[in-house]
Amino acid sequence: MVTIIAPVGVFRKEDDKILIRWNDGTASEYATHALRCACPCAACVNEWTGEKMLDESKIPATTRPARLFSVGRYAMAVHWSDGHKTGIYSYEYLKKLDPGRP
Repeated sequence: MVTIIAPVGVFRKEDDKILIRWNDGTASEYATHALRCACPCAACVNEWTGEKMLDESKIPATTRPARLFSVGRYAMAVHWSDGHKTGIYSYEYLKKLDPGRP
């Protein structure tokens, strides 16, 4: 049986961090600005080449998630305070982004 990685809880920690507790017993903490800059949507990353098109210098350091919600059982969507709303972060992608990952 394959275990699908999924969060058991998503929390806003302080003003500029998101904490995700995973069903494998681990936890990941993300700086919100870094997470916004890692948006994998087609507006931020070229769908064909994988080239990053987002100019991170144009993302205000004060950008925060305005809304977090699940997308099916595979991803989390984020509506950002800078108006960006097309980012869907798969749980697999979020695990790879984990700054504390060995």
